[in-house]
Amino acid sequence: MSENQVGNKMSWATNLRVAATISVILVHVTAEILYQYGYISNFVWWTGNVYDSFVRFCVPVFVMLTGVLMLSRTYELSEFLKKRFSRIVLPFLFWSFVYAMFALNDNISGGHEMSIGEIIEWVFHLLLNGSSYHLWYIYMIIGIYLFVPIISKWIQNATEKEILYFILIWIFTLFINQPALCIFRINVDLTYFSGFIGYLVLGYYLSIKSFSFPKRTIIGTAVFLVLIGVSITIFGTYFLSRDSNSFEEYFYNYNSLNILMVSVGLFLFFKNLEITNSVVIQITNFISKYSYGIYLVHVLILRLMWAVKIDYDFINPVFAIPLVTLICLLISTVIIYTINKLPYGKYISG
Repeated sequence: MSENQVGNKMSWATNLRVAATISVILVHVTAEILYQYGYISNFVWWTGNVYDSFVRFCVPVFVMLTGVLMLSRTYELSEFLKKRFSRIVLPFLFWSFVYAMFALNDNISGGHEMSIGEIIEWVFHLLLNGSSYHLWYIYMIIGIYLFVPIISKWIQNATEKEILYFILIWIFTLFINQPALCIFRINVDLTYFSGFIGYLVLGYYLSIKSFSFPKRTIIGTAVFLVLIGVSITIFGTYFLSRDSNSFEEYFYNYNSLNILMVSVGLFLFFKNLEITNSVVIQITNFISKYSYGIYLVHVLILRLMWAVKIDYDFINPVFAIPLVTLICLLISTVIIYTINKLPYGKYISG
């Protein structure tokens, strides 16, 4: 791969990472709206549903970008574990402990008396299972990272047909897991092709695949995929929630076909999007550099913002949701940037 190709890959991948970073914050801003189905106005719920449906691509795209940037290289196992793996784990452990301390404070403030032994046991349990709801992603990505040194060697020596073979079986596992199709499921164990690992391989494949269609056609197809996938998410979620009289998140599942459509569409859109504005490029490069730390800290910032009533309904939710998202992004970026400048700060900033 030439220097120009590498530079172009990094450019669109950077833009896509920033879009996913902003989107994951927005997902968590709107989350509390959705679970209040039937208890808040239809307007507020629909606002949250529409916003959230548009950004459900965030986690799959993060995994796809991991495939783009990591599967094109081969690793010595010791080097990978020492450098790459530690860059994920050390900040994760630090922020997990921070969230555990906040959870402990909430528990004690709620009137639960705990001995020193109980506190240690409870905190240890939190660190093992997740001290904040958004950290599930890090546990998942650590599992994928453990597999990267193995799958990277396979994929670099695999033919396009072999890569497509893996991807198509993975998509089949998504397809056959649809509730309406469960009756056709056969007793064949496809566990090895399931889960987020498919997004890893798909991201790598789409990054190296050159389509013969004009760029306008690719972008048009990408937009079509996004609109169809988002529409399925919005209306599918509404109809399921209406029928059960409570929020049903089936169509929000990251391993659903509709979210796959949106993720592929956004991926292809950004891959074929050229941004030339120097200010935008500087901003996206800056946010991208600290995106992991932003992901780790943003829920803490949202928690503090909600404590002072800056949430989805401090003004009209149509405006409040993106505004809260951007405020959280700004504060999170400043905090991670500041920590990174401290001695040894890079080991905890992410």
